Amino acid sequence: MGRPVWLGLPVWNGKVAGSNPAPPTNLKGVVVKKTKIYSQNIEQSALDQFEDAMSQEFVVSGALMPDAHMGYSLPIGSVVATSGVVVPSWVGYDIGCGMCAVNTGIKANTITTHADALYSDILSSVPVGFNHNKKETKWDEKPECTAFASAVFNKNGLRQLGSLGGGNHFIELGRGNSGDLWVVVHSGSRGIGHSIARHYMMVASNSTKAKEGHFQLSVDSVDGRGYITDMKFCEDFALANREEIVKRVLKCISDRLSIEEITVKQFINRNHNHAELKDGLWIHRKGATHADKGMFGVIPANMRDGSFIVVGKGNDGSLCSSSHGAGRVFGRRVAKEALDVDTFARSMDGIVANVSSSTLDESPAAYKDIFTVMSEQEDLVEVVDHVKPIVNVKG
Repeated sequence: MGRPVWLGLPVWNGKVAGSNPAPPTNLKGVVVKKTKIYSQNIEQSALDQFEDAMSQEFVVSGALMPDAHMGYSLPIGSVVATSGVVVPSWVGYDIGCGMCAVNTGIKANTITTHADALYSDILSSVPVGFNHNKKETKWDEKPECTAFASAVFNKNGLRQLGSLGGGNHFIELGRGNSGDLWVVVHSGSRGIGHSIARHYMMVASNSTKAKEGHFQLSVDSVDGRGYITDMKFCEDFALANREEIVKRVLKCISDRLSIEEITVKQFINRNHNHAELKDGLWIHRKGATHADKGMFGVIPANMRDGSFIVVGKGNDGSLCSSSHGAGRVFGRRVAKEALDVDTFARSMDGIVANVSSSTLDESPAAYKDIFTVMSEQEDLVEVVDHVKPIVNVKG
């Protein structure tokens, strides 16, 4: 089991004075912030970035998940609690990005002979990459948002609803431990979330362009309240997007197998880019999964190793959070330079997927070993199922 590392960060006037193996005591005038790091294998640049964030005077506590790696302003895999402020760059550009996992209630072996056809069916039903729907998708329950967010959404929001996006976003059909067929979807708020995030990053930094840094908005200010409202709007849109994708994938399965209706046994949704108010503090999760006690979650691994269905343990040290995946060991450009397609193809034997130079940056070797990552967070979540991929669709 991975044991968390304690870092006591003494802070004078918001500047880090140094790191210590345990929180120092009896230091007059020193504010000590509790930080837990759930891995011994995190790059120094990510640790430095995290310590810089923790040095901000509005930060109360924080944690780094075992999948943590360097990100924009804050490492991916960070959880930070703040007092009185929200930091748009600590939520990131893809507000509300997350996972849905659906146990279809049918046996996975019923699709094995249809895997290639289902791969094509899904690509025909769900736009991927930069593609949108040709027609608008109906969304009956559009939630509250500001005039700015409404204007952004009205441009083409309903055409983006039900589209996957690119990068590490995926649709997967997989086999659970009991043989059940699961549909797992990783997607976010698409261009809507990106535009809204960029706007508030500019507002927070008082700049005409989004600037990397720890620029905050008071939650009592007009802009702070606007960001919170629009952040929640993006979370709702991202969930509606994943639900629409799931709906289309289930139809592909039912049509291909000539099943009149699929009765879903379990539906799990958990997003990993957000800020939420808890006990008077704003908990920022950037690439980290909410893991309250008894809460179901989904932690994806890579194209080969599938996804883990987990139940949170409500660990206060991690601010009730877990990893959101395996975490990268290679950036996208470096992965395409360092890895080769032949090795990628051998590692994906038996899985229907796009295995090519275009997805080389998503190959299993670009990520940390998921089994090590899961062992490092045994205090945070309990694994209740492991969904192994049969079909993987990437953007």
